[in-house]
Amino acid sequence: MNRTNSNLVPTLIFAALSTAIVSSLGMLLVPSIAATYQISVSAAQWMLTVNLLAGAVATPVMGRLSDGPHKKKLLLYSLVIILLGSILAALAPTFGIFLIGRAMQGLTYGIVPVTIALARRYSDPKTVHHAISSLSVTVATGIGIGYPLTGVIAGMFSFQWAFWFAAVFVFIVIFVVLRIVPDGPDENAPRTKFDFAGALLLAAGLGLLLLGISEGSHWGWISARTVLVLGVAIILLFIWVKTELRIAHPLINLRTLRQGEVLLANFAAIGLGAALYIGMSVASLVAQAPATTNFGLALPILWAGFVIMPLSVGSLVANRLVHRLGHRVGYPALLPIGATLFAAAATFLWLAHGALWELLLGMLVFGLGMGASYAAMPALIARSVAAEQLGSSVSFNQVLRTVGSSFGTAVSAAIIAMHADSSGATTGQGVTLSFAVSAIGCILLGLALTVHFFYRKQKSNES
Repeated sequence: MNRTNSNLVPTLIFAALSTAIVSSLGMLLVPSIAATYQISVSAAQWMLTVNLLAGAVATPVMGRLSDGPHKKKLLLYSLVIILLGSILAALAPTFGIFLIGRAMQGLTYGIVPVTIALARRYSDPKTVHHAISSLSVTVATGIGIGYPLTGVIAGMFSFQWAFWFAAVFVFIVIFVVLRIVPDGPDENAPRTKFDFAGALLLAAGLGLLLLGISEGSHWGWISARTVLVLGVAIILLFIWVKTELRIAHPLINLRTLRQGEVLLANFAAIGLGAALYIGMSVASLVAQAPATTNFGLALPILWAGFVIMPLSVGSLVANRLVHRLGHRVGYPALLPIGATLFAAAATFLWLAHGALWELLLGMLVFGLGMGASYAAMPALIARSVAAEQLGSSVSFNQVLRTVGSSFGTAVSAAIIAMHADSSGATTGQGVTLSFAVSAIGCILLGLALTVHFFYRKQKSNES
């Protein structure tokens, strides 16, 4: 193997880490953003919503384009836009301009599908599944590193310096990608007409769906605005599905969903994404809440990010075991294993979250489950779809993770708001109930995936 090929996968993992670094510029910084721009905390949370909406629109489009011939250009152009967005957010004199920068950073959600498509194209066929699984868990692993870094930088200096750090990191990634990733178009990639109608319908439908989910707790779940936004989203997504099934070269080939392993991976992406973000957001809340709440640990932002760090450790450990387990027990078995670990972590946090070590242990087990399940999803998809559909199929799985995480965040926010005290402050009851919802959801999903796995195994043995 030549020098370029031997460095390719590490370079792609490095590029995927930019997603983790940028994604960590979220929950921890909301109070700092509100104070800097003299706005309410609920208004400052638009920095999360705008970033998520842009990512939901960009991810399927980038995934489809990554199936085409210009994979390296797509990766570089996306990184440049993320770089400019990071600089704009760091320099923004007003909150409106800051939100534009955050929207530009939303392209980071589409980086992983592009790197997976590049790995599928240029990696050694013997190691490609391991490369894909590593890339899939890179973001989860990196978030456990990115959150502490963000907390330290913002705590010692200001939130602007955290965005400058992200800009420098992305700039270095661009330089490395330019040197290592092979130049020129992919001659084996199909040259088909881009599905602009499908892209617009999916972007509008997903954007409105995530907007309704993200803002439903603020607008009111049964308010006319929420019902209208979610209703229009469902109609647009229904029209999108009908359109995609009718044309020859759709943005996302929904026919692949008929394949059991692809459907399983996408089903798990929603449920596990929701459970993970309930756990992360509520654990972060508990870490920073004042001690007078009787549940908060009163950690300053400098240290609060370290609560998420065990997530990275767990996913790193699991990712090292996944390749061996995948060959021994099969990748389909990794999904129920991962979901069971998710259920164990969520149940533990439901029952015990009053001490720092309990939060750290819960995040560690979450990381183990995430490393197993998130590595299995793209590997299952890669085994079930043609190479020219990999980027769009993996990107759709990524979108469903985003939908799940948005739903999880919205559910926890709604529960906490419903159980706030008379002054609107978070109560221990709201925190405990949020963890309980995450645990019950994981238990049900784990049971469903386990039953499905043994049913399929029995059917396979009989045939």
